[in-house]
Amino acid sequence: MARRITTDDGRAALAAVGAARADGQALPRAETATAVRYLLQLLVEKAPGGTVEVRVPPYGAVQVIEGPRHTRGTPPNVVETDAATWIDLATGAEGWGDAAASGRILASGTRADLADLLPLRP
Repeated sequence: MARRITTDDGRAALAAVGAARADGQALPRAETATAVRYLLQLLVEKAPGGTVEVRVPPYGAVQVIEGPRHTRGTPPNVVETDAATWIDLATGAEGWGDAAASGRILASGTRADLADLLPLRP
């Protein structure tokens, strides 16, 4: 995530994704990418650190939560999900427990639970 996404751009992308979903359309790729990266950016701001890697392929990955920093190989704490689930989790449209129970979150490691950090309330 090299370029910082402004609040206006992030909210506009979230609105475009929400409108597409409401109309039953496929998620627009550019807006989905911006929305995902914006929400990952907010997560980094809320929980800086390097203990847990959060992946939303193919749009982005960040390391968050203070503690032992991971630097090489496969991180010991990983959360991975798809873009639609990440947007729902981060905005509060869905809870962590429900998404995890339905298998839409892959989480490994003792610290790979973001329930206390979500939603982000962009």
